[in-house]
Amino acid sequence: MHKHFYIPVFLLLFVVSVQSQPAKPNSAEIHSRIQKLNFLGSVLYIAAHPDDENTRLITWLANDKKARTAYLSLTRGDGGQNLIGPQLRELLGVIRTQELLEARKIDGGIQYFSRANDFGYSKNPDETLAIWNKDEVLQDIVKVIREFRPDVIINRFDARTPGSTHGHHTSSAILSLEAFDLAGKESSFPQLMKLPAWQPKRLYMNTSWWFYGSKEKFDKADKTNLIKISTGTFYPEFGKSNQEIAALSRSSHKSQGFGSSGVRGQDEEYLEFLKGEKSNGSTDLFYGIDTSWNRVAGGKAIGELIEKIEKQYDYSHPEKSVTDLVKAYNMISAIKDEYWKTIKLSEVKEIIAACTGLFLEAVSMTGQASPGDLVTVKAEAINRSSVPMQLKSITTTPASEGPTPAPLDANTDKSIDLKLTIPADFSFTQPYWLVKQGTVGMYKVDDASLIGKPESPRQAKAVFTVDILGTSLDFERQIVYKFNDDVKGEVYTPFDIVPQVTISLSDRNMFFSSNEPRTFHVKVVGEKVPAKGKLMLSAGKDWKISPSAIDFSIDKKDGIADFSFTVTPPPSASESTLDCVAIIGNDTLRADKITIDYPHIKRQLVFKESKARLIKPEIVIGNQKIAYIMGAGDEVPDCLRQMGYAVTLIAPEEISAPRLKQFNVVITGIRAYNTIKELALHQAELLDFVNNGGTMIVQYNTLDDLVAPDMSPYKLKLSRDRVTREDCEVKFIDPKNPILNYPNKITEKDFNGWVQERGLYFPNEWDSAFKPVISMKDTGESAKESSILVASYGKGTYIYTGLSFFRELPEGVTGAYRLMANLISASNSKNP
Repeated sequence: MHKHFYIPVFLLLFVVSVQSQPAKPNSAEIHSRIQKLNFLGSVLYIAAHPDDENTRLITWLANDKKARTAYLSLTRGDGGQNLIGPQLRELLGVIRTQELLEARKIDGGIQYFSRANDFGYSKNPDETLAIWNKDEVLQDIVKVIREFRPDVIINRFDARTPGSTHGHHTSSAILSLEAFDLAGKESSFPQLMKLPAWQPKRLYMNTSWWFYGSKEKFDKADKTNLIKISTGTFYPEFGKSNQEIAALSRSSHKSQGFGSSGVRGQDEEYLEFLKGEKSNGSTDLFYGIDTSWNRVAGGKAIGELIEKIEKQYDYSHPEKSVTDLVKAYNMISAIKDEYWKTIKLSEVKEIIAACTGLFLEAVSMTGQASPGDLVTVKAEAINRSSVPMQLKSITTTPASEGPTPAPLDANTDKSIDLKLTIPADFSFTQPYWLVKQGTVGMYKVDDASLIGKPESPRQAKAVFTVDILGTSLDFERQIVYKFNDDVKGEVYTPFDIVPQVTISLSDRNMFFSSNEPRTFHVKVVGEKVPAKGKLMLSAGKDWKISPSAIDFSIDKKDGIADFSFTVTPPPSASESTLDCVAIIGNDTLRADKITIDYPHIKRQLVFKESKARLIKPEIVIGNQKIAYIMGAGDEVPDCLRQMGYAVTLIAPEEISAPRLKQFNVVITGIRAYNTIKELALHQAELLDFVNNGGTMIVQYNTLDDLVAPDMSPYKLKLSRDRVTREDCEVKFIDPKNPILNYPNKITEKDFNGWVQERGLYFPNEWDSAFKPVISMKDTGESAKESSILVASYGKGTYIYTGLSFFRELPEGVTGAYRLMANLISASNSKNP
């Protein structure tokens, strides 16, 4: 299988909102952190995708056991669908990465990734590992194991049942089993030799009744190799059960529609032992592993001191613990175990800050800057306790002139303005894995130090050095931007580094259905001003661009220079690339800034090359007026407009017989019958529209939670059938069917160049009134004949299609455009 893939280019339990104030732990949360300070044990959970992780188990491990708990998701979930917006593929991966980070903030975990790309649904691990670079993914897992040094690894999936679930799932388990052994061998992966080998003690699989087919079968199963963990803990300090916290974490996956309700009471998780040292019947994951401070040389006294701090902790006066906490800091600084020293010093520093109410912040006066810009940063420090302390210095990156030492008197705010110049070598803010073009199965990351990290490290930061009771502590804070919103109040956003100008294109695909020229709009946005230069456009042979260059001058920050170009296609069918560049002095800039901004995640920037595809296929379209009812979100309406159709988005409440009379065709967006409850109220009007001569095209829905089971005028039962090989052979069941002949003659060539898949959730039962049009199958499976089902209903035509037009059209797949034109003309084809 070949998948089309293009890429251009601490731990807090609760947060109110992603863009709210930084979390300030309360007294109960501080006490919980002190308890965690006295536990030296780690667990790594491994699965394939964002949302594969068991948040109940991760929450329990992090908050009940107090273990360092991490989730390694091999992919970023690029191949899934998006229920909150139109972003797919790598942009969806950016969203799902941030959703995982928000989930970990809630459940107390740490997040890692490999370089593997979620290229779409895979039916078996052989297929998956043929597309992923197995050695590179295995290397990434070993790297994470050696860096995180888990005592225990837990797999979510079973390596012994290939073909029974997503190939990525099984592959994650297969690779984890191999990495368990390789991580402890010095000779494996020479490129990781700087990381000491680490051998985890044991490996489990997090099994459940689901893997046995039913709860009844699981109840009867032999459980001698399983350990049962009670995870129904209630945490008085948080006022929530383990399951309630886990549900909040799970609900972070909003793009996948995984909102979850918390429950309370007894709860169990089961782990099946797979590898390593057996626990001799003990239900303790850490059996035989010293998770106290005794595991490090010189640690016993540290553990005793922290135990004393915990027992003597005063909830009303946390600052009373600071003297002993500083003593613990100095004792930890003296141990030789660099791994636990680094982790525990970071933890105890933030506990000291929390106990004293020490607030440290560095805020830029602007939300973004470009290399060469002079930026004002307001640094704030306040000690909200009676503990004596002094601000010794503030060191920034990039460098600035820091303040002279000054005391931090109790509850007296100290603010300092710093001037920073952004260096020329600062990278633009964007996901590191999208900087270079990858392959179908793998991201390309040149900087090996970044591999495994969830996101790009922020370069602009400030380190506050504070003397507390005679000990100097360094507190690192990212430079951020904040402002006051009249509705939301204080809002924090990232401080971003951007190019001097960015180039925004009106379209990523420009479609020509005739020889007529079309107008292409380009906006040059001044990210740093003044900006003066030349905008140049070019395309392939026989494509004409007029003018080919335009001078621009922008004097206002965020100012926009809007230009129009005429693009004339060649007389015959052709495809080309339209390149847009801005020349400013000796710099050639070609970045199109894409902003992803949802309230549940941090704002993200992605820079793509400012290019567009020019497509002039052999195609005939009609003059149909189309009503499009948006579902989960897709880009199909824009693609239809590109083709030349008049497309109107209509809200469900607008559906009525008089309204529908204005259109020839109604199209429902992907998963509309799963996500738009109002459709159940208007199904009769929609079917009457068809009966009266209209064409209705229903794109794929899942079989779960259909809002209108009678979405079709005839019997139609959906299944989970799908064809994932986008290059599989397509056979024509009824070659004379108008869908294959009018107004375009569809041939096998029209199924070349498809991306990620052919289609999904095909029906497996349908009324004889439906006529299947094409047949396709994955290797070793039966043919699927229901990717397009066409039925006459009264004077009109009803079409159900599971073909992935929502992927193919935005990717400019010519054959998909031609086939869609025929579907739109279905009723006309009765009397062409």
